[in-house]
Amino acid sequence: MLVLSKKDIQSVFSMKDAIDTVKQAYVIYSEGRSVVPLRVNIDMPEKNSKSLFMPGYIEELAIAGIKIVSVFPGNKEKGLPSVPAKMLLISGETGEVCCMMDGTYLTQLRTGAAAGAATDLLAKQAAENMVLFGTGGQAASQLEAVLSVRNIRNVKVVGLQEEKTRAFAERMQREYESSGVAVSSCSDVDAAVGEADIITTVTSSSKPVFDGGRVKDGAHINGVGSYTHLMQELDEHIIIKADRVFVDSREAALAEAGDLIIPIKKGLIGEDRISGELGELLSGKLTGRTDSGEITVFKTVGLAVTDVVTAHAIYKKALSQGIGTNID
Repeated sequence: MLVLSKKDIQSVFSMKDAIDTVKQAYVIYSEGRSVVPLRVNIDMPEKNSKSLFMPGYIEELAIAGIKIVSVFPGNKEKGLPSVPAKMLLISGETGEVCCMMDGTYLTQLRTGAAAGAATDLLAKQAAENMVLFGTGGQAASQLEAVLSVRNIRNVKVVGLQEEKTRAFAERMQREYESSGVAVSSCSDVDAAVGEADIITTVTSSSKPVFDGGRVKDGAHINGVGSYTHLMQELDEHIIIKADRVFVDSREAALAEAGDLIIPIKKGLIGEDRISGELGELLSGKLTGRTDSGEITVFKTVGLAVTDVVTAHAIYKKALSQGIGTNID
C-alpha cells in the first residue's frame, strides 16, 4: 500500500491538473460510467459533529475508493483539523487497498477544482472582480482554482471574524502578489457583490450570505459550502433570477443542496430550475453561457467520483515518480 501525505500530493499534482481531472470525472459520472451511491452521513450530536462516508467505483479505471471525512468543530481548540479526512483506493483487480492518502488536502484540491471547472466553463472570459465568502480550510483552494482559469485583478474576501478575514486576505495577497491580483478583506459586502464577475461561497452557513438582488448581469456564482438540505448560502432570489443553474449531480443536489431544496419546498421553483449537470455541459449535450449578460450558477455538494478519479490520477503520478511511502 502506498501512503501519500499532503506534501507528496503537492509535489506531483497541481490545481490545473486537478481541474482537468475533475472535468473528466464529471463526464464519467453524467454518462453513467461510474457507481456512486449517495454518501452516508452519520451524526454525532454529543460532539456536534458528523462523519461522512463517500464510496465510488469506476470500471474503466479498475479502481474503487472511499473517502471518510469528518466534521469536528471542537478540533480547533485541540490544534487539530476541524475536517479531518482520509482517502482509500481499492484495486479493481484484487480488492486490496493500494493507496491511502491525505483526504483533507484531496478534498480541498478537488472541491477547488470543481468550482474551477465550472468557472472555466461558465464565467465570462473578461471576468476581473471576485468575491470570496469564507476563510476556512477550503477557501484558499477556491481562490487558487478561480485564479487558474481567469485573469482576476481584484478579490474581496468576506468572513465572519474581521481579524481572521484580514489575516487570510493578507496571506493570499502575499502568495499571489507576483501575479498582479489585489486581495483584501471586504467592508462593504453589497458593493462588492454588485461589482463581482465571480462570486464563490464556501461557508457552513444556514442562511444566505449575500443579497442575490445585488448580483449584476453577467456574473457567475459558485455555491460550494452548503452540503445538507438545511444549509443555504445562496438566497432564493439569485436561484430564480439566474439564466442557467448547473449542478455536479441532479440526484445529489435534490437530496442534499439546501440552496435548491429550500426554494423548491417553498414552491418558488421546480426541479426543472436545474439546467443540467456540468458533465453534460462538458460532453456537449447542453449549452452553457450564450452571452456576456447571462447570470450563471454552479451548485456542488461534492461527489465521490471526483475523489476517486482525482485520487487515482495522483496515485498513478506518484507511482511513476517514486513518491510516497510503501507499507507492506
